[in-house]
Amino acid sequence: MAYDFSKLKAKTKEGEEWLRKELAGIRTGRATPALLDSVKPEAYGARTPLAQVASVSVEDARTLRVIPWDKSLIKTVEKGIVEADLGVGTSVDEMGIRVSFPELTSERRTQLTKLAGEKMEHAKVTLRSHRTDAIHEIEAMEEGGGVGKDEVIRLKHEVQKLIDAGSDALEALAKKKEQEIAS
Repeated sequence: MAYDFSKLKAKTKEGEEWLRKELAGIRTGRATPALLDSVKPEAYGARTPLAQVASVSVEDARTLRVIPWDKSLIKTVEKGIVEADLGVGTSVDEMGIRVSFPELTSERRTQLTKLAGEKMEHAKVTLRSHRTDAIHEIEAMEEGGGVGKDEVIRLKHEVQKLIDAGSDALEALAKKKEQEIAS
């Protein structure tokens, strides 16, 4: 009876995608639409993700343009951006909302680098819990008499290889983000 690694591989990829999404929401030197993903303005009586009520485009390196599909929501969307406390300036014109990102200070860069590290650590903790679950499943197979000791040792080494590869991928993502923040 062989152990199925596909579940562990899927969970590893899932953790990597989670970290990629979380890191996209951390501001670097350039303004990207992903920075406004956490904004949820009050629209039609409910908190709605910004992407569902407006289009977001890049105007220049430090400015985003938010154009609500329903022009009556301009003030509501602006209020949602301000309430998100992203440290940005907003200005409303006939086209929509211009969101300006100030230049990053060295102190803010340090905070963002620390935040990226915390998110990576969270992803690594989740990855280690998946390793623990897989090892418990392998040990249960051994107790059930499905596999021998040598096979259990080999399977545990294989699990560790997958976790190490996933951990390396997470570290590479975090390192890339830290370099983006620093530049």
